Amino acid sequence: MAWRSALIRGRLTDEEWSFFEPFVVSASPLGGRPPRDRRRVLDASFWIARTGAPWRDRPAEFGNWNSVFRQFRRWTASGLWDVMLEALADGGGDADLLQRSDSTSIRAHRCAAGGRGGTHRQGLGRSRGGLTSKLHIRANALGLPIALHVTAGQEADCSHYEALMQARDSDPAIMLGDNGYDSDPIRQDLRGRGAVPEIPTKRNRHLQHSVSRPLYALRSRIERFLNRLKNSRRVATRYDQSAESFLGFATLASIRLWIRFVHAA
Repeated sequence: MAWRSALIRGRLTDEEWSFFEPFVVSASPLGGRPPRDRRRVLDASFWIARTGAPWRDRPAEFGNWNSVFRQFRRWTASGLWDVMLEALADGGGDADLLQRSDSTSIRAHRCAAGGRGGTHRQGLGRSRGGLTSKLHIRANALGLPIALHVTAGQEADCSHYEALMQARDSDPAIMLGDNGYDSDPIRQDLRGRGAVPEIPTKRNRHLQHSVSRPLYALRSRIERFLNRLKNSRRVATRYDQSAESFLGFATLASIRLWIRFVHAA
């Protein structure tokens, strides 16, 4: 395969491709792109995610930039990345018993403005740091994501708890969260699911709830995951006008971290 001859870092390994192949290679009798081209599109998508470069600046070995971009957009719009993430999460076994939720602020480049429907509809907001988005993560006991959600940067974590819970049908036995999730409705919802909320109380609250320090210390795992996720420059800085595309890159990068963890275990 001549297009694989160039020394471009970050290409899919054969082990990684063995996971992606059943999802992206069409089984339709009408045909479609051959498997080699689908792998090339994924390699190009990961290169864009890692480097943060515009689609037009991809190496020529990845083929026509517009064809690659349109295929990535089709996969993203179809919800394919969510299906892949769900398949990985389903294989996590008992790791779903302890879950945690967190968020991280993402600085947006000026080219991210201008999406259809306005900035707020595309998960962009203005704060003291300028134009920002917020990436909300729900992770399992290993710190690996089982749901992701994008909002404007100034929005409170607790207001998007429900979206994270609806994205993954697997109730925890214990849920960890920082005091951004300190809310009576959230605590009631978790108890209704049979879960123990390990969420510290804000200092201005009259009723204070204690947390297990050993359990709460496990939140560091999701923080380490977020640090690794931001090695993908297209995630560390938002360049996409569409919230859907930005979330697509974040989910795709998360899937690759999942696969690498599974193969390393």
